[in-house]
Amino acid sequence: MKASQKTILLVGLTVIDCIVGGVIIRESLARNPKSEANSVEMLDLNGAEGQEPEVTTLVMEEKVPEPQQPEIIVEEEEVEEVVYDGLTLEELAQKLDRSLKGTIAGKGELIASYSLEKGVDPYIATAIMLHETGCTWNCSTLVKKCNNVGGQKGSGCGSYRSFKTLEAGIKGFIDNLSKNYFSKGLDTPKEINKKYAEDKNWYKKVESYVKKIKNK
Repeated sequence: MKASQKTILLVGLTVIDCIVGGVIIRESLARNPKSEANSVEMLDLNGAEGQEPEVTTLVMEEKVPEPQQPEIIVEEEEVEEVVYDGLTLEELAQKLDRSLKGTIAGKGELIASYSLEKGVDPYIATAIMLHETGCTWNCSTLVKKCNNVGGQKGSGCGSYRSFKTLEAGIKGFIDNLSKNYFSKGLDTPKEINKKYAEDKNWYKKVESYVKKIKNK
């Protein structure tokens, strides 16, 4: 057989093969227009001559996302800071308030916070106020008229110092203890007694108040 005839024959076979393959694909699609399993059919058109092409089915699996667990946020409980004698500021203020009567009733938080700020023992500061003012029951005239809670000498109220407000009087008293006593190492009633009062037994009365305040 001549070369030209072989070429014509090969071309003819190729055309026939393509036609047959196309018919098979159309018939397959006609039989299965849509796969219930979400699959795709692939035809192997390169099989041996005279054999029907193999049909390969690829199954497309749908990936179902896993349910996401809700994020759990745990809030840390806020712990109040211990400021003095194993107590928080609120607890210390409440302890002082249990001893404060009359005009200075309810001033425990101011006394506690300002004493700690100035480096003064809040028990001693409160005890001196109670002794000097009588505010365990009813405060003296010096407190009511002059807002002087510590018996401080000065001017404006006879021979005693006067303050515009009760809060100013409390802070002025604590400032005096801080500057002239605690900052100089005089931080006990007995040591304070040397400069603060002429009565040598003054510190014993203050110590008695300190014990009462702590036990309430």
